Amino acid sequence: MKDFIYPEMMIHTPLCTNKDPKNILILTQDGEKFENEVKKHIDISSKVIEPTLNAIGKIADKSVDVVVVDAQSDNALLAHINRVLKDDGQVVLNHPSLDNTKENKDLMKTLANYFKIIMPYNVDYSKTALFCSKEYHPTADIILQRSDMLDNLNYYNCDIHIAAFAMPNYIRKEYLGIIKN
Repeated sequence: MKDFIYPEMMIHTPLCTNKDPKNILILTQDGEKFENEVKKHIDISSKVIEPTLNAIGKIADKSVDVVVVDAQSDNALLAHINRVLKDDGQVVLNHPSLDNTKENKDLMKTLANYFKIIMPYNVDYSKTALFCSKEYHPTADIILQRSDMLDNLNYYNCDIHIAAFAMPNYIRKEYLGIIKN
């Protein structure tokens, strides 16, 4: 599999949806691949930290526009993510396969406490992520100019961005009333 697809989709999808992102927080054990993608945007700073309660507990309230979670998350971590996000912030997080419906429904119900929009999207050919937003819709509010003006991308573009949110009917039916779009 192409190693560049996952970090491009995890970074550019929220950054090309948020109206004016300035600060991105990346929760991962391996931040270099994500930071390289953030650098393709002008005037956006990133911070990589370990995905632990202790590390995120040191981040100021409402100081982050976007959080990228490349780790397992639990209710306590999600509460801290909500605390550090600005009022129009987004979070993208990897999650179990959409075929793990019980696990995903539980996660999405927890996320519904914090976000108006919760939508799965295809990150690459074998992975999905959840896009969660307090304000902006990932297909209605995509910043087309930003998404098409980025240089040195191998996979991501505005067409891929929108198409990534297309889900087959069996997924739509299974998550009806859970996915908030």
